[in-house]
Amino acid sequence: MTDDFNDAVAAVTYDHDDDSVVVVIGSGAGGGTLANELCQKGIDVVLIEAGPRIDQADLENDPHAMADLLSWRDKRTCTGTSPIAVNYPEAPTWVCKAVGGSTLHWTALCIRLQEFEFKTRTVYGEVADANVADWPIELNDLAPYYDRAESKMGVSGTNGTPVHPPSNNYRVLAAGAKRLGYTAVDTGNHAINSVPRDGRNACDQIGFCLQGCKSGAKWSTAFTEVPRAEATGRCEVRPECMALQILTDDSGRASGVVYADRDGAHHQQRARVVCVAANGVETPRLLLNSASSAFPEGLANTSGMVGKNFMRHMYGFVYAEFERPVNMHRGNPTAGLIRDEARHDPSRGFGGGLYIGLVALGLPIFPGALSPIGWGAELAGWIEAYDRIAGLLVQGEDMAIESNRVTLHTSEKDRFGLPTPCLHLDDHANEMAMRNYAYRKTGELYAAIGARRAFEAPTMPVTHNLGTCRMSAAAKDGVVNGWGQCHDIANLFISDGSQFASAASAGPTLTIVTLAIRQADRVAELMGAGKL
Repeated sequence: MTDDFNDAVAAVTYDHDDDSVVVVIGSGAGGGTLANELCQKGIDVVLIEAGPRIDQADLENDPHAMADLLSWRDKRTCTGTSPIAVNYPEAPTWVCKAVGGSTLHWTALCIRLQEFEFKTRTVYGEVADANVADWPIELNDLAPYYDRAESKMGVSGTNGTPVHPPSNNYRVLAAGAKRLGYTAVDTGNHAINSVPRDGRNACDQIGFCLQGCKSGAKWSTAFTEVPRAEATGRCEVRPECMALQILTDDSGRASGVVYADRDGAHHQQRARVVCVAANGVETPRLLLNSASSAFPEGLANTSGMVGKNFMRHMYGFVYAEFERPVNMHRGNPTAGLIRDEARHDPSRGFGGGLYIGLVALGLPIFPGALSPIGWGAELAGWIEAYDRIAGLLVQGEDMAIESNRVTLHTSEKDRFGLPTPCLHLDDHANEMAMRNYAYRKTGELYAAIGARRAFEAPTMPVTHNLGTCRMSAAAKDGVVNGWGQCHDIANLFISDGSQFASAASAGPTLTIVTLAIRQADRVAELMGAGKL
């Protein structure tokens, strides 16, 4: 941005008593996109973000430095039997705390959900020990908005944008896939420029996507949606401001937001509409922390579903050593995808689909994936073989379990005196069966092309936090309707992955952006009709 542009942005402010504004909480894929879409329609927005503003110049091709700069470090706890709960009891999720949210560190793989993934209760039937549900919308409802999202984000392989070139890691995947008879194999669709586009550079193919994209090729709301919202003169961004409570008036409508600024001072911002996009953990936490005499169980929670049905994805990582160099760190680290297994086929021993794709860790963080091996010659051998290592990621649908949930800690408080979030997480039998199947197939893939040895790395915390304020047709079954509008409070919207009714097999960001574009149209329509 130019200095003139920054000066213009700084001049856009709204009074705390201005109740004509839409308050958007969170500036990631959902909140950042929603804010821009609303501003482009002439609607005034106050965008509240818990983290600081980070410039492109602040980004480094250094995984450790960027993890320290970007990661959400506020205290959380986790209980349950999942390896995530056991191995990461204080950090069960991996999200960013900055303007742009987790669009700063995502890998930008953009795959649409499939039709059956919107109707899991209908297609799968009753699943033991799970709480699967149909979305109140279908793929056809989202198709035109998926088109708009892919165009906005510059997704490769869509709208005439070229796909990314194959890396050596991809060539290994493709060769193994061919031996196993897979046919739907490609370099994937990414919101990373394969050619210069929309004022952003083309990808340098240097592999540092998780560090924030120093080259500026990757779509992030921090550098696209948020500054464009500000450029309309209708968006005030308030960074380093933590939302603490959503207020309601005597009629039960959302009337404003209490937040703490960087110095800890509390403020109230009045609002006409409130949209929450604080991620699948902080969004339900905020609703629960907004309990009052009128809403003793928290906001939008007459169904009792706020915080419940937490989903992420079935994840697994497999690395293999080959005789000749692979250099997996070179190129787009996730530009490789096998789509054949992304289907519902109970004959495999589980429900739902999965993708097999590329993963590539840089040498500074690769040893962390080897931690179960322990210290000694075997660990040293894997590190010494680094240039000959190929990597695969398996990702599939995670079934909703009602007891997998976000609650408020009974004794731990944050620096503002509010209860911290506690996540309970057990793995479902379907997830474990899917992972075992995926590990068997990836083992076969690598063996088919002569891998010397392979290693299944432990599951790590991931960004995908879904379902804790899920959509439902009936108010008793969920928190929001098919527009993300709370059943209980008409002018309160959920605008992030919390509204997902199923995890599906693809990453959620493209769908979150799609839902935000669609939600903005709805909010503008209702505001224009005087219904909000």
